[in-house]
Amino acid sequence: MYKRYKILFSATFLLAFNIHLFSQEGQDGKELAKQLIEVAELIMAETQAMDQARDNYILAVEADPDNIVANYRAGDFHMKTVGKDRAVKYFLKVLELDPEYRFDITYWIGRSYQYGMEFDKALAYYNRYKTKLTEKDGYRGRDRTELPDVERRIYECQNAIEYVANPAHYSIVNVGSAVNSEFDDFAPVVNEDETLMIFTTRRRDGNLNENVFSDNKPYEDIFFTEKKGGAWTPAQNIGEIINTEFHDSNLALSADGKQLFLYKDDNNGDIYESYRKDDGTWSYPQSMSENINSEGFKESSISISPDGSILFFASDRPGGQGGIDIYYSIKDENGEWTRSRNLGPIINTEFDDDGPFIDYDGKTLYFSSQGRKGMGGYDIFRSEYDSAESKWMEPENVGFPINTPDDDVYFVSTKDGKRGYYASVREDGQGFTDIYQVTILQEDEIGETLTAKGVEKEDTEPETPDTADPEKVEIDVTNDLQPVTLTVTVVDDKGSNTDAKISLTGKSNGRTAGKSSQGTGIYSFTATVPERTAYNLSVEKSGYLFQTLDITIPAATSLPQNITRKVTLRRLQVGARKVLRNIYFDFDKASFKDESYTELNKLEAMMAQSAGVQIEISGHTDNIGGKTYNKDLSQRRANAVKNYLVNKGIDARRITSIGYGEERPLASNDDERDGRELNRRVEFKVIGK
Repeated sequence: MYKRYKILFSATFLLAFNIHLFSQEGQDGKELAKQLIEVAELIMAETQAMDQARDNYILAVEADPDNIVANYRAGDFHMKTVGKDRAVKYFLKVLELDPEYRFDITYWIGRSYQYGMEFDKALAYYNRYKTKLTEKDGYRGRDRTELPDVERRIYECQNAIEYVANPAHYSIVNVGSAVNSEFDDFAPVVNEDETLMIFTTRRRDGNLNENVFSDNKPYEDIFFTEKKGGAWTPAQNIGEIINTEFHDSNLALSADGKQLFLYKDDNNGDIYESYRKDDGTWSYPQSMSENINSEGFKESSISISPDGSILFFASDRPGGQGGIDIYYSIKDENGEWTRSRNLGPIINTEFDDDGPFIDYDGKTLYFSSQGRKGMGGYDIFRSEYDSAESKWMEPENVGFPINTPDDDVYFVSTKDGKRGYYASVREDGQGFTDIYQVTILQEDEIGETLTAKGVEKEDTEPETPDTADPEKVEIDVTNDLQPVTLTVTVVDDKGSNTDAKISLTGKSNGRTAGKSSQGTGIYSFTATVPERTAYNLSVEKSGYLFQTLDITIPAATSLPQNITRKVTLRRLQVGARKVLRNIYFDFDKASFKDESYTELNKLEAMMAQSAGVQIEISGHTDNIGGKTYNKDLSQRRANAVKNYLVNKGIDARRITSIGYGEERPLASNDDERDGRELNRRVEFKVIGK
């Protein structure tokens, strides 16, 4: 079967190459599009390699932009894999070509806009579809999405607008390239002193199985990393006793780091446990008792209380509130797990509820739910057990930016309650799903919080530690400060206001600012910041060069302040060029620093959304060092950018990389800050479209 995959993917490459031949010879691409669709269908008939099938449908659209089948399936496979927000352009084309091609096409346009955080547009298309459902109530085709689903999506978008306008107090930072890879990395768990992290990955390097699964990706393997000197060490495979030649994934780790819970596909999905020996190796995994694992149903996640007396786990066994429910089991006096019980309707919903984590206080439960007041997919919620009332309190959404319109699940906290870890797909990711550290900011840090215009900060009572010295308690003076309002107007190259994807993020801490729309192309942010603070303003729109700007918010005073910025987007046309200011390399090396991935991913997104664009990536240096060496270094850095884009799925033939060394300075090399620093850069130029 592995050889069969290679044959199919070789056929894809040959057909893709023919796109350029058709283009050069001025021939009709309709036949080529049909061939690419046939290869995609063959891939799905023989394998589960949806990424490769999706790429074939994208190529088919490039060969024949009016092929309605290629457009629909390109969008559909984006929704089933990655880049769900990119599906919208293909679905919009389907709507343009034939509004009746699929009954619920406007619903799927709304879904893609929702994933892309464009909630107003999503609502417009959801309501458009809702009207269609009312007008054609008798239609019962398989391409009908039912009204309750549509109303749920509308509710999620309304929630999302509220959450994004008033973000929670979190700093979310990628844990870095020592842990994350270009593949999926997820399900992080840590011990109580935060010196050991175990996680699941589908990376190729270090995987025990050199072959690939039927989706053409490496098998899941369990890796670990240790924190030394305040930094995570390069991740390593946990070894053959835990990992097999098939899928292996971790679920939870005990507080002392000695008991590891695993998931295996046996019996439709069971939980296993392994113990760490004194020499650092692990015991052979054993299936948990029938009081935890059910016969023929799936147990998908688990968490153990800090004292080891209670287990919380998720299962789709019958008798619950919905599809997947959270259960618990108590250890008896003999050390055995008792019959498990459902946590009940306060925690579980009619939708799926999964990913429980019991905090170190033994009473705070984090879990993920597709129900409740969410903003799409799984959202992470938190509930506290009231021992006096013997019940769980109503769960609360932990908010944006931890939660997104996509699935957010498997959050774990640290013992001191100041940090947490989870996996997500974010702008600064190094692969698909990456592991992130969440810093939970305390009330005395709220002065740095950005909130949307018109949303007032909730009244909160500051927490006072039991051991606090009253004479040393600092008073939060931010309530006396008036907000600074930043209004950003986005215009196109003709001077007309235009909507765009826009965000404002703290440069030093990764904090996401709240956002509210004030009209077409006008966005407002407000801040009550006790000191001058640097932020990164990102503006993106399909068909245009993305913009990444530095914005400094002045210190708040007793008087309100207003700042305005105008951002002009330039079209993607031949000759357009842009310096990638936020691409950083270690000194004298061609390997990226972790801060580079946001900019790289913006470039990848621009290329993916504009399939016909061809670019030249150029590397440049200052004049320190020999000319020959500088030219070689600049070439290696340009190649690094190209290779990253290619590894993310961009066709290598669309990218030329060249190193100019010190030949093309932007400023004088006589000065470091305003000269040599500017000259050490990577930029791209559009050379074809």
